Amino acid sequence: MSDLSAQPLDGDPAARVLVAGASGFTGALAAQIVWHHPKLELVAATSRSDAGKRLDRLYPRYRVPVELTELDLDDIPDVEAAIVAYPHGAAAPTDAALRAQGIVVVDLSADFRLRDRDIYERWYGAHGAPDLFGTGVYGLTELYREQLRGAQLCATPGCYPTAANLAIRPLIAAQIADRSRGIVCDAKSGVSGAGRKASLQTSFCEVTANFSAYGLMEHRHVPEILQNSGLGEREFTFTAHLLPIDRGILETIYVRTQRVERPLDLLAIYEEYYADEPLVRLYAPGRVPDLRAVQRTNFCDIGFVFDPESQRAVIVAAEDNLGKGAAGQAVQNMNLVLGLPETQALL
Repeated sequence: MSDLSAQPLDGDPAARVLVAGASGFTGALAAQIVWHHPKLELVAATSRSDAGKRLDRLYPRYRVPVELTELDLDDIPDVEAAIVAYPHGAAAPTDAALRAQGIVVVDLSADFRLRDRDIYERWYGAHGAPDLFGTGVYGLTELYREQLRGAQLCATPGCYPTAANLAIRPLIAAQIADRSRGIVCDAKSGVSGAGRKASLQTSFCEVTANFSAYGLMEHRHVPEILQNSGLGEREFTFTAHLLPIDRGILETIYVRTQRVERPLDLLAIYEEYYADEPLVRLYAPGRVPDLRAVQRTNFCDIGFVFDPESQRAVIVAAEDNLGKGAAGQAVQNMNLVLGLPETQALL
């Protein structure tokens, strides 16, 4: 049986919350954050594959003593908000059923991230809720905060696009990137980015003491990066790599700039763009983040090295792919759409 009575709440909760897909890596972390959130009440955590099991038995470190149930869309729990951690395709019809009941939805799949239907179908196939396509607000809070306030359907960004767009967007907005020379993003992720489902590629024997590139010229996150960075397809090159670690993303981005005289000028562009942003940390010129700085946090750290003579900039962005890259960002968005302090339960 569920032991929801043990959940710590500071006064009346702002919203009763359902986490759908709570047995996956991202869903489990989202349930953990909601469980310990002082203003959210975790009413139900669901799983299609692990219904009947306790979440704290699947993930002892999260200490969420809730029995996973199977989500019945004809008998949805009494909640005001939901985090849906399903794969693309499966998420859209679930989101549609929840929205039909007036439930605020923060989605973690790709189903509502893209604005162009043809581009979505090219990369993901037929959409599972075509009437809702295009109605989600893209949940990269630092870029779309005002649109997210009070949103009813939020599309949480992918892990790679989160770091890439946070690193690239200030350069495009300031018009100091020489786009004619292209921008290269060399991205690396821990194995948890592939999800909990077993596969040969992510098995221990394939991953340990190894390092490999994948999705060359055909990674599904590229359209999402282009859409939100403002870059065109011919201006951007992206390659993903699999690291032999459990979690974390580090992206090394190569840019030729124009009209930048000193490293401090480049830093000033980032500082102005991310002034007062609580979950983006900027490094002094010449310093760059590593994965240990961001693992198991909800921060995205950005640093760079800049050579004024050649106008070359190498920018490094790091985040936890399950935290700021997924579940942490989903709760950041839920806080915002529900009118709660944006970083509540995240710092």
